Amino acid sequence: MDKLPKIALPIVIAIVAIIILISKSAITINSGEAGVLYRTFDNGVVTDEPPLGEGFHVVAPWNRVFIYEVRQQELYERMSVLSSNGLDIKLEASAWFQPQFENLGKLHQEKSEMYKERILLPAIRSAARSVVGRYTPEQLYSSKRDAIQHEIFEETKNIVDDQYIQLNEILVRDVTLPETIKAAIERKLKQEQESLEYEFRLVTAQKEAQKQIIEAQGKADANRILSESLNEKILQDKGIEATVKLSESPNSKVIVIGSGKSGLPIILGNQ
Repeated sequence: MDKLPKIALPIVIAIVAIIILISKSAITINSGEAGVLYRTFDNGVVTDEPPLGEGFHVVAPWNRVFIYEVRQQELYERMSVLSSNGLDIKLEASAWFQPQFENLGKLHQEKSEMYKERILLPAIRSAARSVVGRYTPEQLYSSKRDAIQHEIFEETKNIVDDQYIQLNEILVRDVTLPETIKAAIERKLKQEQESLEYEFRLVTAQKEAQKQIIEAQGKADANRILSESLNEKILQDKGIEATVKLSESPNSKVIVIGSGKSGLPIILGNQ
């Protein structure tokens, strides 16, 4: 019994050492994350193997694992840029991005965990300044918002594609102009709208007048053709036809043959 404490002490020490060793060696990687393994005694960051995926992993206690989020993330930035004529423009934009999973080791080795601040954010700022500098404030305010967004995305993507970053989208949330410039642009747009409306009314009135002229000309031509086609013989024939039809009606009447103008009958007493 006296020897029991002497035997138990090393066992307890061994159990504690094992627990510490397991706690230092066990790594749990959560959903949407991946791990970059750093081997302290073997060339450092592992770049020639896939990163550690989700789940439980056991690594040597002298090695380290750096955890990265590999899901799509959003980076918001508000910046000041200059338009083509040198005016200060406030631009708010968001970038949707994620690190390239297969190159996560190289990203950690070359860019570190601060890759967003060191690579992505400067690239967005540079592209935004370059793109906005091609447009006037009026274009930025009205018709070119989608074009600007697409161009910023393309230029940023060209910068970060070989930096182990996957850029998914750039969203331009807001473009803020100086109040005086904004008011001037709004007045100009209003005047242009009123001018277009006036031109539309003018064109409509011209078309209506032209339509009336065409209709009047058509009626005049019809009357002229009818007038030219009528002669005394045709009028007498038409008169005879009308007399025959009237004589066949049941109403009481007196017809005097040959007493009308041009020898046409006169119908009296039509009841």
